[in-house]
Amino acid sequence: MDEKTGNGISRRDILLGMGTAAAFAYTGSATAAMPAHDHSKHTAQQPDVLSAANNCLDKGQRCIAHCLVSFTEGDTELADCAMKVHEMQEICSAFSYLLASNSSYVKEYSAICEKVCTDCARECRKHEQHHECKACAEACDDIVAAIQLHLS
Repeated sequence: MDEKTGNGISRRDILLGMGTAAAFAYTGSATAAMPAHDHSKHTAQQPDVLSAANNCLDKGQRCIAHCLVSFTEGDTELADCAMKVHEMQEICSAFSYLLASNSSYVKEYSAICEKVCTDCARECRKHEQHHECKACAEACDDIVAAIQLHLS
């Protein structure tokens, strides 16, 4: 049974408070003893290129979904488009990861991404009457421009 002191606080409360204070004191001294941590690698160094890559992935996903609907309706006119978009998505997905992690391979890989996105845009432009294909082509053009501006 906890005995209360004159001000209504039990010995248990006092001991818990002392334990908490000791834990905070230890944590503070442990943190202070740590070497300085470089946070520059925590943020993508090429945010505009990363944003363009992620936009390309989004528009490509919508284009693929549109192509699949056409396929289920018996229309295979968009088959080449779907293949190029699928290829672009795999390359842009890897490129997005490399950008987000500030990989040392970003510059080298950007050339592959630029080529694949140029090819994808060319194929999607053949079907510009489809909103999804046009949006994908424009997103591919945007990432090519971002690569040329920031990484070439």
